Amino acid sequence: MTDEPDLILFNGTVLTVDRRFSIAQAVAVSDGHVVAVGSDSLVRPLAGPSTRLIDLAGRTVLPGINDSHLHGAAYGMSRPPFALDLAYPAVRSIADVAATVARAADATPAGTWLVGLGWNPGYLTECTTDPQRLPHRHDLDRVAPDHPVCLNDFSAHMVWANTAALRAAGITAAGQAPPGGTIDVDDDGVPTGILREAAQILVQQHLPKPTVAQRRAAIETVITELHTRGITSYTEPGLGVGGTDTLFGGLSTDNLTAYAELAADAALAARVSVLLLPAPMGGSAADLAAGLADALPQPADPRRLRVLGVKIFGDGVPPNRTAWMSEEYTGGGHGALCVHGTTAAAQEQELREMVRIAHAAGYQVGVHVTGDRAIDTVVDALVCADRAHPRPDARHYIIHGDFIGAGSLAVMAEHGYGVNMNPAIKWTISDLMDELVGPARSAYQWPVRAAFDAGVNVCASSDAPITIPDWRQGVAAMLLRESKATGRISGPDQRVGLADAIRAYTINPARQDFAEDWKGSIEVGKVADLCVLAADLATVDPHDLPGIPIDLTVFDGTVVYERTL
Repeated sequence: MTDEPDLILFNGTVLTVDRRFSIAQAVAVSDGHVVAVGSDSLVRPLAGPSTRLIDLAGRTVLPGINDSHLHGAAYGMSRPPFALDLAYPAVRSIADVAATVARAADATPAGTWLVGLGWNPGYLTECTTDPQRLPHRHDLDRVAPDHPVCLNDFSAHMVWANTAALRAAGITAAGQAPPGGTIDVDDDGVPTGILREAAQILVQQHLPKPTVAQRRAAIETVITELHTRGITSYTEPGLGVGGTDTLFGGLSTDNLTAYAELAADAALAARVSVLLLPAPMGGSAADLAAGLADALPQPADPRRLRVLGVKIFGDGVPPNRTAWMSEEYTGGGHGALCVHGTTAAAQEQELREMVRIAHAAGYQVGVHVTGDRAIDTVVDALVCADRAHPRPDARHYIIHGDFIGAGSLAVMAEHGYGVNMNPAIKWTISDLMDELVGPARSAYQWPVRAAFDAGVNVCASSDAPITIPDWRQGVAAMLLRESKATGRISGPDQRVGLADAIRAYTINPARQDFAEDWKGSIEVGKVADLCVLAADLATVDPHDLPGIPIDLTVFDGTVVYERTL
């Protein structure tokens, strides 16, 4: 360590996010670590001739933000030049989607795949006007008859394909859907072009695969963007053989290879935790065991890249009515688990065995699960796995946990399990959920306050590319519980205060990463990952927070982003 700090930030509001959520005025950084935190009178005199001094002028300093469920590689490949952007509000109708696809078809040689991401049936005019109207292959055939078209919805749990894409995939009937997936058909039994959950793979496996070099470039572009948002750490929730046939192999082992190469070349400017994806959606315990047997690249620096756990897909998502619920959706149906098995009982047993195998292998287990019935099943499976193979402090967690109930929260708190929620998705879809599950259940969805009160480690994340990786919108959503479309408050009793919202993006994800002793708060000895907001956060109206700029991002003691004023 040098005798003088490399950097001192002073005259600000430093939210340390220590155990007491202490507030300081200044922080000093040297050799990539925090060396002093406290008042200006304590910290500023440490400056030497080569110390860079930054007057915060009242601005807020936070620990570097940790987006604890962010598909970085997939996010990079979900946008141009890889994919068309079909997200609301730019796209508001099926006609808008068709027009975007038509422009791409006109500029692309016939036979070339056209791929897009982001459409949401709840915000497409034709679908909201007529609830029975869903996107159809014919909508795309009219504008791109000579191009196979594959359009993922905003949740990445549903594909809309045209006839050329179905033909390329050999899809002619609903019965071709793999376990854990469905193919919508017309009254005459002909596929409509809508493929749900595991059935998406039937089309996605035919898409062109980017090279590792292209994947590296996409990841680096994403990390540069994350720096502009104050994000210095994130979790890649699922990379492995189970993701080979996802959109552009966005969850494939090739992306782990790209990350490992970047880390080995000292070119990975973020702290990335990885969950392996050994089995695909709709997969089996045998798939998972085989996937874990594959040799994987070994990261050189565990503080830059670390493989921590295994991801398992438990069920689908509520907007697609594929989350496994104890009560029916409005209009009928309960959803289902999306693992191998021909009956609910067989699927439950398969899921339990998948959890057991991953736990017994020594991995942290993160399970994508959203419906209350599926969540109860997963929590019970985690407990049973631990009884069979006792492991202290495994830190397993529920991913999303939309409708997690009080009983499961209590069990999770008892065993030290966590939950990773998505407040920006709540902000995006809360109005839509009223129609699917009724206002009461919709208001409860993502019960953040209940989870905190139960003593569960609560993390908040973007799930990019499902939403933009912006913690400011996530914090605002946790404070307000308002909807994107109407501003209506949904579930005010589940709102949290600012301190808990910040913890969910900093120290709590550090605990999820088994790293709370060296990152996640601004304390002496911890890594110098910092985010400077262009205002005093305590004075910002939550409605205005998403628009407050990030002025400075420090990663490992180095300024990696500085806003031009």
